Amino acid sequence: MSDEANFDDIEGGDAPDAGGGSRKKSGGLGNILPNILKFVAIGLGALVFIVTVCVITYNIMNKGGKSTTVISDPNSPYVGTRPLYNYYDNIGSITVETRDFPVKSTVTVDMILCYDLGDQAAAQELSSRRFDLRDFVRAYFRQKTVAELGPEREEELKRHIREELNTRFLDTARVRNILFNKLDVTSVF
Repeated sequence: MSDEANFDDIEGGDAPDAGGGSRKKSGGLGNILPNILKFVAIGLGALVFIVTVCVITYNIMNKGGKSTTVISDPNSPYVGTRPLYNYYDNIGSITVETRDFPVKSTVTVDMILCYDLGDQAAAQELSSRRFDLRDFVRAYFRQKTVAELGPEREEELKRHIREELNTRFLDTARVRNILFNKLDVTSVF
């Protein structure tokens, strides 16, 4: 009989084990279900980890998640608050001839420079360069023609004067805006 017991073990038959009970067959739904549940749990854990990392990264990139996009109503008359400036208006009124030829034209300019509120260094520099500013304005408008001084080009003039003053003329002061108290162009025929 001992030969038959060994023969059954080799073929994988249902031979009694050492404890006296019978051995169960491997496989079936009982062994597959834990593997499926294990992979589902790993997938859910990975998904939660990825979402958490994305949310944290998004909040860091947007500095707390506050949106910086402002959608304004085009029909609203209120755009927002304009910055407050100090004004330098001691340049005075200047009248020069334009470079038009053969018809002579004159331009009279009374300009106000706007600089940052409370910037005492800018106030000091603009005051100390009062006569240089007058000369700059005189030379600048002497180089212009009547066509370049038209009302449709006023914003371009302001931008160009501001850039010239900030890049070539002033040391520490920064002009933020230009206002014209008077910009009159007169043609003499």
